[in-house]
Parts: sequence; structure tokens; C-alpha cells
Amino acid sequence: MNRIQNVFKNKKADEKLMSLFITAGYPDLESTVDLILGFEENGADLIELGMPFSDPLADGPTIQHSSDVAIQNGITMNKIFEMVKEVRKQSEIPIILMGYMNPVLRYGVKAFTQKAEEAGVDGLIIPDIPLEEDGIIKEHAAKNNLDIIHLVAPNTSDERMKLADENSQGFVYCVSVTGVTGARDGEEVSNSVGRFIERVRANVTRNPVMVGFGIKTHKDAQSIASNADGFIVGSALIDTIKNHYPDEGWQSELFTFVHSLKFGN
Repeated sequence: MNRIQNVFKNKKADEKLMSLFITAGYPDLESTVDLILGFEENGADLIELGMPFSDPLADGPTIQHSSDVAIQNGITMNKIFEMVKEVRKQSEIPIILMGYMNPVLRYGVKAFTQKAEEAGVDGLIIPDIPLEEDGIIKEHAAKNNLDIIHLVAPNTSDERMKLADENSQGFVYCVSVTGVTGARDGEEVSNSVGRFIERVRANVTRNPVMVGFGIKTHKDAQSIASNADGFIVGSALIDTIKNHYPDEGWQSELFTFVHSLKFGN
């Protein structure tokens, strides 16, 4: 049982796990490790570490911006692996690399999965791999103890939800709205997500369910994830960094926000 599976196994019945997304190398190369450790101290249960790419298909302006900045900062795949290694010296929080297939192919699938495991990565979320084509990485991931996490959305058929469940390990990522990433009005998401999560629960029976896209407050998180195992926040974190960096105390502002997402205070 790996770190991801352990977190869900040890979850309290009424607890909503919190997974936080941060773009590696944003807002600067030096901060990523400190941010991950600070997120954990303030309630994060899992970390999704973004692998910046020049053409992020599923990302809205906020995460596109963070990827652009990270690339300008000189982020590379090897630097991302080094960041994970640094975290592993102090923490066992599950780390999932999230990004697109192009940089993985360029690095080499075999080499990428080996390096990821050596660094201490636990799983992969690669939104632009169709279920029918995940064989391109699935075997190498399995050999290196990396969970592959697939996404489902409101326009995903029941049949494909079942297929995503069969082909995922760790959890299934529920995209709460049809569209790109980005913080949205909480009511916009919660009004439409209930029926969708009910359908997910009927079709995803092997894996836990995490819901993301559009969450920016504790109230949003509890409402949107009421029938899920937990929630995922990304764009709202990037927005908070963008609003405070490089002012003195920007990390404290961010960690206060993270704490409020999980605990509501």
C-alpha cells in the first residue's frame, strides 16, 4: 500500500481530505519545497505538483500564468525530481505529479517513471491521455509503483466513468464543471455538482473520489465535496500567491488561506 492509498485508508469517516495543487517553480524555484511543507503543516493531505508545459490544454489563465513564470524561472523535469527528493527528507505526504504527456514523452516514459519513483513520487495525473491510450505509460508506472489517476467530468458517460475507475489507482479525479481550471463562484459549482457526484458514486466503486475545479473557500469545499472523499484546490492558491508575492509575509498569507480552506478558520 503506497502513501496515497494509506491516506484514504486512515481517513476519518466524516473527514474531507484536501489535495493542493502548486506549479513547480512558481513563484520562484526556491519556494516550492517550503510551500509543500507549509501546506502539509496547515492541513493538506495530498500534494499535486504541476509540471509546467508551454501548451496547457486543460488549464485556465491562472495556472497558465504560473506555468509561464516557472518556465521563465528555468524549471526542468530534473529540478522537479530534486524538489520531491528535498520534500522526502522531511515529509511522507503523498506527491502526485500533474501535467501533460508531451514533456514526459520528451524525457522518455521509462526514464521518467524510474526517476519519479526514485525521487519519491506516488502518482501521476496526465489529463491529455485518453483512457484508451494510457498503455503508453501504464506499464512503466506500475513497475515503478506510481498510481495513474484518471479524470471524469459532468459530460463523461457512465460507461467511461466505470472505465476510468478500472484504470485508476489511488483515486478518481472529478472535474466539477465542464471547462478549464479556475476559481469560480461557489454557487455556480455547487448547484450543478450534486447530481454529477451522485452519478460518479454509482459508477466509481473501486476508488475514492476527489472533486476539484472551482473551489476557493472552506464553504465551497464542504458543499462541493459533501458526497466525495475530499476536494482539490489549485487556481485559488495560485491567485493568492499572485496577489501577495513578493511582499513580505506572502507565504504566511498563503498558509493562512490554506488553513482556512481545510478548517474554516
